[in-house]
Amino acid sequence: MFDFLESSRAKILTALLLAHAGIFYGMSRPEPTRVVKSLSEFPKEFGDWKMIQEGTLEKEEMEILKADEVITRYYANSKMQRGGNLFIAYFTTQRAGKAPHSPKNCLPGSGWMPLVNDKLYVDVEGAPPVEVNRYVVSRGDSKSLVLYWYQTKHRTVASEYMAKVYTVVDAIRYNRSDAAVVKVTLPVMNGDVDAATEAAKTFMRTFYQELNPYFP
Repeated sequence: MFDFLESSRAKILTALLLAHAGIFYGMSRPEPTRVVKSLSEFPKEFGDWKMIQEGTLEKEEMEILKADEVITRYYANSKMQRGGNLFIAYFTTQRAGKAPHSPKNCLPGSGWMPLVNDKLYVDVEGAPPVEVNRYVVSRGDSKSLVLYWYQTKHRTVASEYMAKVYTVVDAIRYNRSDAAVVKVTLPVMNGDVDAATEAAKTFMRTFYQELNPYFP
């Protein structure tokens, strides 16, 4: 009996049981109500980027998404002669089956075919470089470049897997599971993916620090 308790199998089993207990404890406690700024108050102008259109989602789309707050806006930069879409879906909790949806699943369902799927780092002011997902998709003759990431008060991550791991960690440590998925989409002009990437990174840099007040 003693030999079994000292074995690697017993230690692994013990670790799994402790992890399960931690997850149950962290995810079963009621999350406190937090005051947070509404995404509807998110700036309509930052730097040289100005909002030109406020988008909306259909009721059916909102029911599938299950987000507590969503904005989808089109911004334009007259100096760069570029325009792009900013999409943010915020979830006050990820319990009861609510969680950010990966654009990798949503875009193909809308008829967009993936061409490039990788990760890159974006330098932002006042913070370490941010790792984001880059997704280049096509539909007919159109190509678009997508940068997206998952964000909370404590961190920004690109990996869907690590986002789920940190959800458990934060539930145990902070008793919270709120998170957002942030997505930037720009058209690829003249087939120049590198130029679209740099424009998307510039767009991201202008609003990244503005997101902090919206995560309590």
